[in-house]
Parts: sequence; structure tokens; C-alpha cells
Amino acid sequence: MEIIEKAPAKINLGLDALYKRNDGYHELEMIMASVDLADRLTFELLPKNEIVIETDSSFLPVDRRNHVYQAAELLKSTFNLTQGVKIYIEKRIPVAAGLAGGSSDCAAALRGMNQLWELGLSLEELAVLGSKIGSDVPYCVHGGTAFVTGRGEKIEFLPTMPQCWVVLVKPRMSVSTGSIFGSLSFNDVEHPDIRGLKQAIETNNYQLMAEKSGNALEGVTINRHPVIQQIKDRMMKYGADAALMSGSGPTVFALCEKKTRAQRIYNGLKGFCEEVYIVRTLK
Repeated sequence: MEIIEKAPAKINLGLDALYKRNDGYHELEMIMASVDLADRLTFELLPKNEIVIETDSSFLPVDRRNHVYQAAELLKSTFNLTQGVKIYIEKRIPVAAGLAGGSSDCAAALRGMNQLWELGLSLEELAVLGSKIGSDVPYCVHGGTAFVTGRGEKIEFLPTMPQCWVVLVKPRMSVSTGSIFGSLSFNDVEHPDIRGLKQAIETNNYQLMAEKSGNALEGVTINRHPVIQQIKDRMMKYGADAALMSGSGPTVFALCEKKTRAQRIYNGLKGFCEEVYIVRTLK
């Protein structure tokens, strides 16, 4: 038996860090949405009690450092499973890009192995398990458009965001999420209007959504990597309705109501950065 699960990338239409909590995490308010750039995971049962991860990406570890491996270990130990599993990860989402590729792979692994081992767990139960591995995993188990708070574990599902084209641009660098959060000074943070953004999505108001999108982490990451601001400026120059960094970066995305604008941005940035994608928001 072979099972296939897709692991879509996410973008942060809004991200605000409110304060540092006693447990060391930051209290967050985020609006997340899935886009149709996705990794693909294939699952097979193995007779031996082992976890085998294979991938077409040279950047991805295939041992315990990989969240997919951790998901398999967690399910095996929680439910005393002795059957092995082989998981092949076909990587399409850029690595360490602020697009939750690792978390989405982990979530897809939980969904896939739930079927493979016939565990009968609900998405809510899988999300609780996933929260032990990473803050974005609970959201990624469900996907769609959501208002996410706490450190990522509290999820309120929203209507699907107004449909549009998204141009993703990943500059050639990796950003450490922990390092960005560690450098955050709450006196200097520009707090986006997350509640206004939420209302825009709830009323299907595309223009207001574009206006209200914002990311409190941009200042810190742009200060270290000015190329992010250059990408944003180019996107707006070529006609984006909004240009924003996703997560802690370094990927920047543009929202475009018209495909012709998205194509112009794509063409204008393809020579500037190698990794440029035009995608749709997922319904």
C-alpha cells in the first residue's frame, strides 16, 4: 500500500509579536494562508521496525533532525507501533524560507501515517501531537486560512482569503527564526492591524486585505538583509497590491489581483533572484 500526501506552503498575511512569554516563546497573532506550492510525500509500510526517509533535496537531513522523522518516531512511541515506514519527500518548497516547509512536511507525515497505520485519529488529535514537534505544525495539519495565536497552537478558522495570485521570491540566504525573534525589540516594532486584516478576510474585501497585511518581524530581518527591502520595492514598482516578508523571512511575496501584474513581477525579479514562483491561494 502506498499513500501520497501534499504539503502546501503557507504565507503570513499578517504576523505580530505582542510580548515575550514566561516560557521563552513569543505571544503571536498571525493570519496564515495556504498556497499551491507544495512538497509531496509518499508513504510505504516496511516489515522491519525502522524509519527510512528519502528525498530529492540535498539540503534536507534524513535523520532525527528532520521533522518528518520526528513525526514517525512520535506516532510509533505513542501507539507502540512495531511496523516500519519509508517516506519519500519530493521537495518543492524552498528550505529555511519562512514558508513552513518543514512544518507542512511534518503535518503531511502525521496525516499520511495516520492512514497508513490505520490509527483513526482526527485532525484535531494530529494537531495536538504535532504541537510537540513545532509551533506551525498544528496549523499545517489543517491548512487553509486561519487566525493563529499563542505560540501557534490556538487556531481559529477563517473563510478562505480573497482569491488572488501570489509571487514568491526567495533570496539566496537562510534566516534563523530563533535569531530573529531573539533580536526583536518591542519598543521599535511596528505592529500591523491584525484585527483589521481578519475583518477584511471575513468580509472578502481584497483591497482592505492588501492594505492591512503586515509583518512585525520585517524590520529586524531587513536590517540584517537589505535585499528583502529591495525585493519589496521592486514588487511594488511592478504593480503588486501588497509586498510582504513571510514569517521570519527571507521569502518575500506579492499579492496581485490580476495575473498580468503577477507575470510582470515574476519577469522583473527572475533575473534578480533564482527562486521565483507564481502560485495561487488555495481554496
